[in-house]
Amino acid sequence: MINPITRLDYPDPDVIRVGDTYYLVSTTMHFMPGCEILRSYDLCHWEHAAFVYDRLDSTPAQRLEGEENIYGKGMWAASIRYHKGVYYICFVANDTHKTYLYTASRVEGPWEKHYVEGFYHDCSLLFDDDDRVYIAYGNKNIYITELKSDLSGPVQGGLHRLAVSDEGHPSLGYEGTHFYKINGKYYLFFIHSRRDCWKRVEACFVADSLTGEFTGGDVLDDDRGYCGQGVAQGGIVDTPEGKWYAMLFQDSGAVGRIPVLVPVSWENDYPVFGEAGRVPAQFAVASTRQEHVYNPLVESDDFKGAFKSCWQFNHEPDLALVEQDREKGIWRVRTDKVCGNLTQARNMITQRMRYPGCAGEVTVDGSGLREGDYAGICALQGCYGFVGITRREGRLYLTVRAVAGQEGAVKPLDAEERSEREQAAVPLEGNAVRLKLEADFTEMRDMAAFYYRKADAGEEEPWTEIGTGHKLYFKLDHFTGCRFGLVMYSTREPGGQAEFGNFVYRER
Repeated sequence: MINPITRLDYPDPDVIRVGDTYYLVSTTMHFMPGCEILRSYDLCHWEHAAFVYDRLDSTPAQRLEGEENIYGKGMWAASIRYHKGVYYICFVANDTHKTYLYTASRVEGPWEKHYVEGFYHDCSLLFDDDDRVYIAYGNKNIYITELKSDLSGPVQGGLHRLAVSDEGHPSLGYEGTHFYKINGKYYLFFIHSRRDCWKRVEACFVADSLTGEFTGGDVLDDDRGYCGQGVAQGGIVDTPEGKWYAMLFQDSGAVGRIPVLVPVSWENDYPVFGEAGRVPAQFAVASTRQEHVYNPLVESDDFKGAFKSCWQFNHEPDLALVEQDREKGIWRVRTDKVCGNLTQARNMITQRMRYPGCAGEVTVDGSGLREGDYAGICALQGCYGFVGITRREGRLYLTVRAVAGQEGAVKPLDAEERSEREQAAVPLEGNAVRLKLEADFTEMRDMAAFYYRKADAGEEEPWTEIGTGHKLYFKLDHFTGCRFGLVMYSTREPGGQAEFGNFVYRER
């Protein structure tokens, strides 16, 4: 096993084991279908198991109506549990300010939707030995609250207490709670930052009872030698043989927050993370199914088969505006609104980008574009970069457009900073073109480059670079890793359409 695992953006992981199978849930925020669950038999290799929901609450912002959106919001930091034959997923959405509970008898679903009365930031569920259930949650001040047996809300007169406080922290205080009962003791795990500098750190507190004092402190302060970015926040899990591991994440620049697997040992009923306080780069892991072949988490698509689980829409889709022609291998998108910029486009399909670098290629046919329409492939984030086709004064052009970011700032962009600027424009011969977007995330270099060639060109044909390249950033406005996006949007009148074919995902 070599860290980091997946090399893809799967932040805020929680992990459980049921029999010989591990399940991991991760934050998917505004992407839909949402709340993805992964499956593994060795904690190192993972594949898609299920999405918990296709749509959340279908609010105007979740549907990208007008200029509304939920970028940087949506579902965060889910808790996954298995109790007496039932799977539970609990999380909050920061756009609706609700707490959601989904239940299923199988991970693959169907999942039944419920709500929990109240708002429980970065929550974690605990089913105690007496079948009473508790939820731990909060930021800086961490609370434990007893829930009703159906988890619909807090028990009147039940336990509700402040368990741990990081009040007064000048930066990130305790959050990202993970709550366990192990060998009769209660454990709370958190992420926070060091007080003397920005660096994510993992902490753990333990108590003999739910009403007792929780004591503890930091258990991991390590960046793996990678750009000063600490490893923290996630769940712990045991193997059938009794070994323990933590599934945490590490900020990795524009590519996102990537899972890191950390061995855990125990001394005097307290967890010891890593080896000599460090995350080992390599160590052996055992598989419960040696023969299993994993399906890829990201991949190419000729659009001739079923819609692949590697794709997620940027928000809730309007499926009346998309069509997949499986015989011809075409993904067709039509617009029904005018957009201020690319991020407001409906029905953009996306895939995660892979560290340390990757490329996405796609053929785009712009014969159905109307004046002011754009269609192509983008590096999706607030400071996005795009290469595609536009119709201008009746003629088709190749174009590169981008939103510039600011070095060192993670705050959301203001209105002026969100303006889209053109880097290049070249008249297009014919109606279709082959486009390529390359991303380099090595040591947080975070650069995108754009290329094109004829739609019917062979693999040996050279690419022509267009534009000057584009710096990518991880910022709080989207709060997710950069993704490939196949996008069509109108800036003057709705009703145009574009066709996408033969998407190729290349890893470095």
